Amino acid sequence: MASTGCSSFTYDFAKQNSMVKGIKGLVMNSHKKEANSIDIQLEHETSKGIHHPTRVQFLDSLKLTGSVAAMTAVFGAAPNASFAAGGSPKTGANDGNLPDLPPPAVKAYLQYRVALQISADYYMYELQGMVGKVDDWGDVNQLFAVNQGRSGGQPSRVERDYINPMRILALSMPPDIADELRDAQFKFERAAQALSKATAGVRRDLPVELSPKDILKAKKGWDDGRLALNEFFTVLNKSTGLNDLKPIPPGPLGDGQIVAYGRSQKRYFNLMKKTKLCQNRGGPILSQAWGGLMITGYIQDSCGIPDLEEYFFQ
Repeated sequence: MASTGCSSFTYDFAKQNSMVKGIKGLVMNSHKKEANSIDIQLEHETSKGIHHPTRVQFLDSLKLTGSVAAMTAVFGAAPNASFAAGGSPKTGANDGNLPDLPPPAVKAYLQYRVALQISADYYMYELQGMVGKVDDWGDVNQLFAVNQGRSGGQPSRVERDYINPMRILALSMPPDIADELRDAQFKFERAAQALSKATAGVRRDLPVELSPKDILKAKKGWDDGRLALNEFFTVLNKSTGLNDLKPIPPGPLGDGQIVAYGRSQKRYFNLMKKTKLCQNRGGPILSQAWGGLMITGYIQDSCGIPDLEEYFFQ
C-alpha cells in the first residue's frame, strides 16, 4: 500500500516536471499565434478607424518601458459613444472635434490619452505622497535617472511617461494648438527639473540635514508640475472638444482631493497590483501555462489585468 502511494506520487511529480519543461515551447508558439491574430484584428479595425488596445499589447509595452503609463498601444473606442461602468461616455475617432483635426493628431491623441491619464493618476496617488516623505526622496530621484545599457542610454521615467507623450502630441497638432501645448510642456519640464534638484542626493540610508525650505521647494516642484500637466490636459480637452482627460485638483492628498479628482484610488492601485503580478509571471501567456499546472491553490488562471477602456472612462 505504501509502495503504491509512493509510485503514484512519483508519477505525478514526473508528469508535472514534463509539463514544466514544455512551457517554453508552449509560450513561444502561443506568442506567435496570438501576435498573428492581433495583427490581423488590428489591421481590420484600423481600416475602419477603430483602435483597441489588448492586454497583450499593454503588457508588451510594460516589458519595454517598465511602467504602466508609458504604454503606446493604440487605444480608442468605437465611433458610436457608449458608457463605461462608471458612467463616463466612451469616445472615439468620430467624436467631438476629432474629425476636424489632422489624422496624425487624432492618431496621437487616441494613442497617448490613456498613458497620460495613468501618469496623472500616478502623479497624484503615488508621487505626491513620496514628495511629502523625505525617506522616499531616493525613489523620487530614480524617476529622473537615465538608465545606461549596452544599447545606449534609456530615457528616465519622467521623460518616458510625461515629456515624450506631451512632445509627440504637440508636434502632431495644428500650429496654434501646438504652441499652447508646448508652453505647458516646457512648464512641466521646468517643474520636474526643480523637483529633481530639490530631492537630489537624499536617500533613506544616507541622512542629510534638510531645512523646511528644502521640503517646501520639493512640494512646490510637484505642485508646479501638477499645474502644468493640468494646463496640457485643458488645451487637449478644448482642442478635441472632449472631456476625456481629468486634471489633478490641489492637495493635500485626502478624501477631498480624491472626490474632486473623480478617479478611483482603489482602481488605480488594483491596476498597479495586477500589472506587477502579471509581470512577475512573465506576461499573460506564461501565467496561464503555469496556472494550468494546478500545483497549488495560489496560482491563478490568468493575470486579471483590468480592462483599460473601463479603467480610463471612469
